[in-house]
Formats: sequence, structure tokens, C-alpha cells
Amino acid sequence: MHPVEALLTPLGKLFRNRHADESLSLSHRPEFASETRIKFTSPCFDEGQEIPAVHCGRFIGDNISPALAWGNLPPASEDMLLVMEDLDSPGTTPRLHAVAAFAPQPGSLDDGDLNAGTTRARFLRDRDQPLSYSGPRPLPGHGPHHYRLHLYALDQRIEIEHLNSLLELATAVDGHVLASATLSGTRTS
Repeated sequence: MHPVEALLTPLGKLFRNRHADESLSLSHRPEFASETRIKFTSPCFDEGQEIPAVHCGRFIGDNISPALAWGNLPPASEDMLLVMEDLDSPGTTPRLHAVAAFAPQPGSLDDGDLNAGTTRARFLRDRDQPLSYSGPRPLPGHGPHHYRLHLYALDQRIEIEHLNSLLELATAVDGHVLASATLSGTRTS
């Protein structure tokens, strides 16, 4: 255990019974609703399984975004949106770990395609920083965390890099979501 983790473990234990309100997940906003589902997988972990250390944040892994793949999309799909949330963060709302948009083809993302500096994805800005991939890094001692990746097929390209909040993002996608999917993984520090 890294010394920083040892120092944070009592804090994690103190907040062990405090978790974000899952009903405040972005996936529950009406602007993101869709009846059409997309097949969504990762060669790095199966649904509900532990996210490998290489895809985790500081003191656990190398913070490399996992490879992702999706199945057939509606023909009018022009853009994809991916959101990754920590549903067990000790705050009020799920913590965002990535908000990225990218072209729907070739039907997959490689390891690292959602990391800062990539040419494959565009990112929502938050406090003047792009919300590129930030791997799972649960508070030590807090217990298992569940991470949900949401994937949306959109009928138009969104200029996500010019947006500054989730509210602006919700407005931009409202009426443009053609299909959606989720993939969940877990991690404990």
C-alpha cells in the first residue's frame, strides 16, 4: 500500500456508508433517454467485473482508458457520446471520470483512445479542463465502487469541446439520442 493510501484509509472508512445518489446519474436525465439499445462491450472486462489495474488511476494503475466496442448503430448515427461515472463516490452525485464524443466508425475504441492528448476523441470541459479519461481510484477503505459507462449514438455531431457543463451537454443532445448502452465495472482500492 502506498503511504498516501495509508493516510486516506481512515477517511475512506469514515465515509464507508456515504454514496452518491444513483438517481442523479446522467443516464436518468430525460435528454439522454432512448428505447433503442446498442450492444456495448470491452475486451478488458466483462459486465459487472473488476476493471483491470492498468485502467485504474494513481496508486493502482497506469490510467489507460480501456478498449471498447459497440454493435450495429442506427443508420443516421453521426456522433457517439461516452460518459463514465463512479456511482459510489462519497459525494452527492456520481463522480464523472470521462465525457467524450467521437466518430461512430470503426465501431470500437482502442486502449488509450479516451486519454488526454488523443486525436480520436473530443472532451467536455469542466473548470477549464477537458474531462478526458480518469481511471477508477476509489477512496481507500471506502469499499467497492461501481463504474458505469454510458454510450449514446447521436444523429448529429456535437461540439462538445465548446461546452462547459453537463447542463449544456444535456441541452445539446436533447432530441438527438438515437440509441444507448451501458457497461458496468467495479473496483476496490
